[in-house]
Amino acid sequence: MRDSTNLWIQGARPKTLPAAIAPVVVGSACAHLESSMQNNWLNSVFALIVSLALQVAVNFANDYSDGIRGTDKDRVGPLRLVGSGAKKPADVKKATFLAFGVAAVFGFVLAATTSWWLLLVGVLCFLAGWFYTGGKHPYGYLGFGEVFVFIFFGVVATMGTTFVINQQLTLVSFLASVVVGCLACALLAVNNLRDIAGDATSNKRTLAVRIGESGARKFYILLFIVAGCAVVSIALLHPAAMIAMLGLAVAIKPIRRVYSGATGADLINVLVMTGRVQILVAIALSVGLLFS
Repeated sequence: MRDSTNLWIQGARPKTLPAAIAPVVVGSACAHLESSMQNNWLNSVFALIVSLALQVAVNFANDYSDGIRGTDKDRVGPLRLVGSGAKKPADVKKATFLAFGVAAVFGFVLAATTSWWLLLVGVLCFLAGWFYTGGKHPYGYLGFGEVFVFIFFGVVATMGTTFVINQQLTLVSFLASVVVGCLACALLAVNNLRDIAGDATSNKRTLAVRIGESGARKFYILLFIVAGCAVVSIALLHPAAMIAMLGLAVAIKPIRRVYSGATGADLINVLVMTGRVQILVAIALSVGLLFS
């Protein structure tokens, strides 16, 4: 029983969960800037549950879809439940929709307390999450995975959190969503860089495969540069937000590893460090906004 539970935990890819936590933390801080009597801070908790459930659902969906296609057969990275044969495809598919179901329940609560338009946003999130690697023509196999991550785990998750708390969409929350989205994309960029050889063989045309190894390394670095520019833009409105640059400074180490040519299993450590940078930046940026 314990071994089975550990397998499911590994399959949920906990190292990617910072991508789900960061936008809620930052979005909540943005909502604090527009504090009013209508602020519903309990919704930030519900937003966190939705974000985490969606991240897990997408991870399981990718595991299932890539596994049945054989894409994960020679994967270098963390355990894949279907590809390794540790779990049956049907069981992983059930876990995927269970996670989507959790997100749907709490998403419905958020829609009921704020705006029913959130139901449409939720449907788009579910479709985007499933068809990333699912269906006959998964867009993740066409090089659009980073677009999905930036939009849904950056802009939608960050601005959405601000909205469900105080029903406002602000310039600061948008700029903050760019920071969060870029760092979430950096996580995916590391994964795709690590898997570039296997993905090319499996005809999975990720962005890394399309632009080549050298281009993929430059893209990873570019994401941090754009995130830094967004932080500076926020600081023009709220100077204390510059503290987030301290978090970005921690990115120097993983950037050096990527720039120096780290490959394969070495990039797993880069993934961990990238997730750490994302959380540190989210916390630092949030603290800066809270004290603005």
